[in-house]
Amino acid sequence: MFSEFGARPVALGDVITLNSHTLCGYEPEGWTTLTTLYLDRDYLVDQVFWQHAALLADRLDADDFLDQVYSVPAQVLRLGDDRASLLMPWLDELTALSLDGPGPDRFYRMQSLVFAVLDVLIPFVQTTPPPIRTSESQRARIIPAAPRLRQFLPLRVEAAQARDLLRESPGAPWTLGTLAEQVHLSQKQLSRVFVEAYGKTPLAYLTMLRVERMAELLRDRELSLDPPMGRLAELAS
Repeated sequence: MFSEFGARPVALGDVITLNSHTLCGYEPEGWTTLTTLYLDRDYLVDQVFWQHAALLADRLDADDFLDQVYSVPAQVLRLGDDRASLLMPWLDELTALSLDGPGPDRFYRMQSLVFAVLDVLIPFVQTTPPPIRTSESQRARIIPAAPRLRQFLPLRVEAAQARDLLRESPGAPWTLGTLAEQVHLSQKQLSRVFVEAYGKTPLAYLTMLRVERMAELLRDRELSLDPPMGRLAELAS
């Protein structure tokens, strides 16, 4: 196998991993059977996001994390014959299921096969230690993205009331003080109760709602951003 990063010999029991847009080729010696598994980057970002959900705030965070950790663009994994033999029936079944295009009726079977293959491969993949991520819990609470904290606990009534108020009127000029008055809590109590329920501060949650609404308007309506955000802000309210 040769790529823009050099040439490497490969044999039975080896697996080649390549990042997208990596130039490569090979010169077989005799007959060779090769199975190629393509993984869409968006799909990988989703898997990394859930794998490291305790560290990552959203999928944009996961996208950067993927680049930082899996930074080696071309690798040869020396699995050995025994481990490679484990992969063969899974790869053959994946190939058979993919011949007519992956259908939704067999999605979970294909997903289980992909996960089984990755479970064998990932320990052999060279990774780069991710940068130290400080104050993960604090970052998660203030970033305006879908909350990752999903505790299976009863909700405080005040937290649900505050959430409903924000969802009903995302364009209102909410402050922590006015929201706390509406649910009859102090500002400190409201922040604590809301974070425990939804993993976000009330104002981060409100920002998330406004961003989601603007994204919906941009996707579903023919709107202009000139003047900047004015018409969008009016409709979002």
